[in-house]
Amino acid sequence: MLYFLNRLRLPLLTRFIYESWISEEEIDPYRRPTKHNIRMAMHWLVQGCQPGDSLVFHYSGHGSQQRNFTGDEITGYDETLCPLDFETQGMLIDSEINAAIVRPLPRGVKLHAIIDACHSGTVLDLAFLCRMDRSGRYVWEDHHPRSGVWKGTSGGEVISFSGCDDDQTSADTSALSHVTSTGAMTFSFIQATEQGQATTYGNMLTHIRSTIRDADTGVGGGVGVGGGVVTSLLTMLLTGGSLGMGMRQEPQLTANEPFDVYSKPFSL
Repeated sequence: MLYFLNRLRLPLLTRFIYESWISEEEIDPYRRPTKHNIRMAMHWLVQGCQPGDSLVFHYSGHGSQQRNFTGDEITGYDETLCPLDFETQGMLIDSEINAAIVRPLPRGVKLHAIIDACHSGTVLDLAFLCRMDRSGRYVWEDHHPRSGVWKGTSGGEVISFSGCDDDQTSADTSALSHVTSTGAMTFSFIQATEQGQATTYGNMLTHIRSTIRDADTGVGGGVGVGGGVVTSLLTMLLTGGSLGMGMRQEPQLTANEPFDVYSKPFSL
């Protein structure tokens, strides 16, 4: 996936002053996606941010779920990211990610998250999810925790694009690039940006979804998008659930505050 991570980085380099990335392709132990290194990278991202700053957090890798026992999840499960060493160090759960990069954001700071992972719909624990149907009509669902715990910012703005809904898997596929296996959501996000399809947040979401849907059904000669079987098996083992096959990947948009997705210009 390193090639496509670099493709995502290149447009950002023309607009952003600082960047940091970690990858399993790296030899340097401090740049590999261990739990500690991801935690440190999240801390680095928000540390010292000032009004006018625009931050981007991109994760492309395995995601899963685990049972929640605090009562702040509607579904009863926490969404998680799986570091390279999750088998020994554990997974990063959504509430920790929220505490690390959402709650500290001061007024005037904007954060975009791009999460290409299974079960990632609400992995930032943001309060609102844009529930959009295939015709493009949408409503904002209120996902405030039932426990009443605060999951908002300190005045900043957070918008997240995720690879699929909480109960879905996010595919790696060669059907989109026709060259190598890539994250379907990451590829579609880059394509929408490069082709000028991302004029608004609504346009970005509909373009990503239609690109993946067309590949999934073989439109344009695609071979079809396969499900995340490895991560599905992982989730089944961790949650004690059953393996649901035949799910379709529907990327999601969440935010700390609702807005008109078709009038708000998309901008990193």
